[in-house]
Amino acid sequence: MAPAAQSPLPRRDTRALDDALLSRFEDAGFARLDPPILQPADVFLDLSGESIRRRLYLTTDADGVELCLRPDLTIPVARELLATGMSLPASVSYLGPVFRFRGEGSGEFRQAGVESFGRSDSEAADADILGLGLETCAIYNVPEPQIRLGDVGLFSALLDALPLAPAWRRRLMKDFGQGRLTADITRLGAARPANGAGHAGVLTALAGADPEGAKALVTDLLSIAGITTVGGRSVSEIAARFLEQAALDAGDSVPAETSLLLSRYLSISGDPDAASARIRDLMAEAGLDLSAALERFDRRSGFLTTKGINLPDVAFSTAFGRPLDYYSGMVFELHDPAGRVNGPLVAGGRYDPLMTRLGARQPVPAVGLAAWLERLAVVEGA
Repeated sequence: MAPAAQSPLPRRDTRALDDALLSRFEDAGFARLDPPILQPADVFLDLSGESIRRRLYLTTDADGVELCLRPDLTIPVARELLATGMSLPASVSYLGPVFRFRGEGSGEFRQAGVESFGRSDSEAADADILGLGLETCAIYNVPEPQIRLGDVGLFSALLDALPLAPAWRRRLMKDFGQGRLTADITRLGAARPANGAGHAGVLTALAGADPEGAKALVTDLLSIAGITTVGGRSVSEIAARFLEQAALDAGDSVPAETSLLLSRYLSISGDPDAASARIRDLMAEAGLDLSAALERFDRRSGFLTTKGINLPDVAFSTAFGRPLDYYSGMVFELHDPAGRVNGPLVAGGRYDPLMTRLGARQPVPAVGLAAWLERLAVVEGA
């Protein structure tokens, strides 16, 4: 486990804790940034999916543009970076309120965090962010949190190596980390009707057509039928959903060994070194080459050890992901070992696709973390 970078102080007030945390971020080279609280809602809906709509606090401006109170700070920070044309690499920190309906308690809560953009030494940057997360916990008197680690990039590399239709690859990546993969894999291996009868036949025919043309046709048909929204989804989103289902149901099922391999892969857990060895053995047995992704994984493990992290203390799982499809590599959570709060104290990961999806002309490597300050305050004062 990484040694605490500074001695934790007992029972400080909120201002003292904020100052200690921001001071540590500044010492690590992260400049403070405070993006606007009011953000365009479509950015979060596009990147996080329509399911986030019911958790947003929404309004509209005078022109009818849908806006929301920021539900997190990673996307607003990234947007601010692009808007101001900050040079890369850039290291920024934040501390402030976010707004998200949670079903219990206040919909306003405070988050702090850091985001690192543009570093080419990705594995070292990953280790630095995880190390800073551990230091964040130490500031709040949690010097040895439980470390949970996953790797979206490894799962993506496995899907690329398997004989999967593009629609199935997209579905499995979208559902990674959301608890739906078991059902997906069962469906993936199930036999499908070959006669193409009824609605399934129509959708299958459309799925084989030009994607944009098929989507436009279904959208027009729904509009003619007087359908505008269903469950918060627009007609365009409904059409895309129809065509996705058609693509998933079209064609023959994959070989049983493909479904079995996915299940075996997703059952691997343990410390990073042991898990890496098991994955290599499984890939050798299956005749698949994941060497590039595994080399990156092992390099990151090496950098973690240089941060003083004892790898046997790290709980890695191949099934641990993040329910946001712009994550692309390491994901982690730091939990209270005494179980005094629900959910992670600190969480983060690598999200290289985010900046291009926000409009950047070139890919920008990015990794960061967010800290739940109310949870940290509970354990600090316990």
